[in-house]
Amino acid sequence: MKRNVLIIGAGGVAQVVAHKCAQNNDVLGDIHIASRTLSKCEAILESVREKGAMKQEGVLAAHQVDAMDSAAVAALIRETGAEIVINVGSAFVNMTVLDACLETGAAYIDTAIHEDPAKICETPPWYGNYEWKKRDLCTGKGVTAILGAGFDPGVVNAYARFAIDMMDEVKSIDIVDINAGSHGRYFATNFDPEINFREFTGTVYYWEDGQWKETSMFASGRDWDLPVVGTQRAYQSGHDEVHSLATNYPQADVRFWMGFGEHYINVFTVLKNLGLLSEQPVTTAEGLEVVPLKVVKAVLPDPSSLAPDYTGKTCIGDLVKGVKDGEEFEVFVYNVADHEAAYEEVGSQGISYTAGVPPVAAAMLVATGEWDAKTMRNVEELDPKPFFTLLDRLGLPTRMRIGGLDGEDRAWNA
Repeated sequence: MKRNVLIIGAGGVAQVVAHKCAQNNDVLGDIHIASRTLSKCEAILESVREKGAMKQEGVLAAHQVDAMDSAAVAALIRETGAEIVINVGSAFVNMTVLDACLETGAAYIDTAIHEDPAKICETPPWYGNYEWKKRDLCTGKGVTAILGAGFDPGVVNAYARFAIDMMDEVKSIDIVDINAGSHGRYFATNFDPEINFREFTGTVYYWEDGQWKETSMFASGRDWDLPVVGTQRAYQSGHDEVHSLATNYPQADVRFWMGFGEHYINVFTVLKNLGLLSEQPVTTAEGLEVVPLKVVKAVLPDPSSLAPDYTGKTCIGDLVKGVKDGEEFEVFVYNVADHEAAYEEVGSQGISYTAGVPPVAAAMLVATGEWDAKTMRNVEELDPKPFFTLLDRLGLPTRMRIGGLDGEDRAWNA
């Protein structure tokens, strides 16, 4: 059994992770959180104490670390005695934190694919460019690495595996992510603006007819009639989970759809057309070198600041189609989360909540041994049922509709 958790990062998702780890410290042991800015870590721990989140008396400590410095992260792992590292920092630090885990033997869990700050939208499969190159090393050292264990990627990968296990043959996986909430600001992103915009300025890759295909952002859209949130417009987008699901289920078409309103699209388009979403430095008339994307990030609201005013709900799920007993078969597996309920519980909005709860569930499964794989795994390569059981208890219940979006609604284990 593994114990003691080190959380890397101090944003909105890290706040959820800290609260949920504290609520389950009887399983997870000591809770440590670290980032470049110590005050942010301390503020998160203060919110944990204010909510009385600790299930039992235990260690709750903040640390300062540069997560781009693998040796420093390894030293902190040793200092804290952490056997599980939950990386919810910038996607730029994945590989240095993973290397620190490989050096120390700690289990590694992240919520998004690694990104190189100097590159945008590399050729697929994205995991093959970075994380998967360390897979044999994880196996050789017996180090558990659970990749993409947020909601998407993460829970949606488990939804796909669960649905496919019900079938004799899978034909398509369509992941739909809708945020029907409102934060009341003129314009803001729900997580790190730099990562958010990088995700939408590159080529949209999807897997269809056994090959990678390309489109552009907002070029392919459709209306989805979903539980609770109703009919919502979503656009085909490039996303992490498409790259592992396409590798593990190459016979299936794999697409990702994200909901956007007209206002977001208009502002995004203007920013992009003006060159303000570029990651390439420019020089101002005063001789200052700046990166336009970082300037935009600096002037937009901090995503964690949106939480107090957020209302509405999210609906994220997988529509999976295939064949069962010789007949066409489809199922929609999904979750609905509430922004206000998330803020009441952990002080974060629903997007952070859906991203932060799953890695804690994964950490608990690593701690108890059920997901302690001693190698590198994407979520769909692990048994989804104990994951769903924990998610139900931790605040993200799984629902399904056999027969697709018009099917009868029921719990996943009904």
